[in-house]
Formats: sequence, C-alpha cells, structure tokens
Amino acid sequence: MNVIEVRGLTKVYGNVVAVDNISFDVRKGEVFSLLGPNGAGKTTTVEIIEGIRKPTKGEIKVFGGKVERAKEKIGVLPQEFQSMERLTVRETLEYFSSFYKKSMDIEELIEMVGLTEKKNTLYKNLSGGQKRALGVAIALVNDPSLIFLDEPTTGLDPAARRNLWKAIRKLKEGRKTVFLTTHYMEEAEYLADRVAIMHHGKIIAIDEPYKLIEKYGEKTRVIIKKIDSEEEMEINDEREIAKIIEKLKEKGIKYERIEIKRPTLEDVFLKLTGEGLT
Repeated sequence: MNVIEVRGLTKVYGNVVAVDNISFDVRKGEVFSLLGPNGAGKTTTVEIIEGIRKPTKGEIKVFGGKVERAKEKIGVLPQEFQSMERLTVRETLEYFSSFYKKSMDIEELIEMVGLTEKKNTLYKNLSGGQKRALGVAIALVNDPSLIFLDEPTTGLDPAARRNLWKAIRKLKEGRKTVFLTTHYMEEAEYLADRVAIMHHGKIIAIDEPYKLIEKYGEKTRVIIKKIDSEEEMEINDEREIAKIIEKLKEKGIKYERIEIKRPTLEDVFLKLTGEGLT
C-alpha cells in the first residue's frame, strides 16, 4: 500500500526549476529517504507534499487523497525548527498535544526521544541535539501514521545524531511511515528502506540502499599497508580476505595493517553525477 503517490511533480520559481518532473511512491511502514546535496530540491519537494507550497504542476496523493484531508495523520519536523524558549520539554509537548483530538502519552514520548532527564528543562537551555529531539517529539505528539523529518540531524555532533537515529528506528519498529530528507549519506544508508537520490531537481536513482550500491558502486577494495609500501586490490567477496592474509603469511610478507574499503551511497552519487555529496 502506498501512503504517498507523486506523479510529474514540478516547481518553478521564475527561471529556476527547483523540482523537475519527479515521480515516486512511499510505502506504508517504510523509512523513505530523499538523499541529495543542499539545493537539490529536497525541502521544496517535501513542503509541497505537506501542503505548505503549491506545485507548478503535478499530482500528489497522501493516503489516497488530498493532503488537507489527512492532517490528523501527519507529523512534521521542518528544517528550521524553533519552539517557545520559556517552556519546559514537558510543557511544550502538553501545549502541542492540546491541538489534537488524539495524542501520544507525554512521558512515553519524552522517553522515546531520549529527553527523560531534561523533561523539566526550559527549551532555551537545551543543547542543539536536544532541541532537535524535542522537534521530533512534537512531530509525533498526535501519534501520526506519517512523519516528515526534513534534515533532522543537520548541525548536530555525531553523538546527538546517533541518538536521533535511535528514535527514528523506534518509529520504524512501531510501523510508522517516515519520509526523511537528508544530505548525510550514512544517515540514509543506516535508516532507510529505500532511497531516492535527488540532484538538480531530478530523481536520478531510487531503490533499496544495498541495491543501489550493488548496481552503481565500485567493488570492495582491500588495502594492504606494508612497512614501506601499499598494495590495493578488488575482491568480489569479503571471505577472500582470509585467503589473502594466509598467502601473506605463507610468503613471509610483513604488513602493518589491512584496511577494507566498501562502496557507499556516496560512491553511487559520485558515479551518477560526477560530484561529491556535500
């Protein structure tokens, strides 16, 4: 079952084509990631689907109809999120939950996003990562079936990013549908069931992460760091590494370490566009 259906979506600002005739579906219960660099058209796309912006042309269905009819089923974390500075975490969630007929248990929600120890802390005194976690909690306060997370971990340190990843994985375990936009390759690779790679307003590839890597990525490479030199080779199966080590021992070749370089979504992006994913 498709929760979102996008057909021929285009958005033009003057002479600039921000979104260029894209089509895709988002399935129920999956984490779907729109991956691409800043300026690729990701945020414009998600804001049109959410009903915030009007498309120049194209058709969009959310839960089989217009997004306006599905507002109670949707939660949103915008890219630029701010809350009320003089409310605590708990007060903020109680305030937003009052807008809906149905809402999640506040204590359960606070625990889910890792803010239990900060529930009585004012918003203005939270760290950047804690503020983004609260933003995710606000997006979930009405217990939505579909959650939009637009660049949820931008600007966060690695530890804060990992904590938010855990919260997003919990959503997936709870059979929520998550629409994630990101320019972090490892984020999409770790979280997403399917990835759509966006570049200059177009979707240039869409599939499960490992399938994209298999189709477009280079082979796994083994780098042998010797005392005075370096040797690199491609392998088809990582089980070959044991054979390589055994041969080195047989020949009495000394080495400092062996590195394994696996293909990634960034390699896929570079191959498809000729540009790095930054």
